[in-house]
Amino acid sequence: MFKKVNKNEVRKAKHTRIRHTLKGTAEMPRLNVYRSTQEIYVQIIDDKAGKTLCSASSNDKALEKVLAGKTKVEQAYEVGKAAAEKALKLKIKKVVFDRGGYIYTGRVKSLADGARAAGLEF
Repeated sequence: MFKKVNKNEVRKAKHTRIRHTLKGTAEMPRLNVYRSTQEIYVQIIDDKAGKTLCSASSNDKALEKVLAGKTKVEQAYEVGKAAAEKALKLKIKKVVFDRGGYIYTGRVKSLADGARAAGLEF
């Protein structure tokens, strides 16, 4: 019998390997992405202090009107822009992009493009 591959377990293993090299600092925090089947979440994290500096997601009440009637890829772009705007208010201009073990395509790429369009560098 063939064993069914659990894609989420494979993703978690990739993310664990990636996290050995990616570190967020106060000067250059880590932009972390989590993608569920319906929503997308992003956090900007200072790993040395162990703090989340800011976050945004597709189920934020503040983004409800902006996201209405858009596809998930378009919503991810708007979430990326919102996260970047929050980061820029905190005077964060450069981040390390942590895609969370996901393939850099679709919603993950759209979120990164939105963050870059709003002014974040990575």
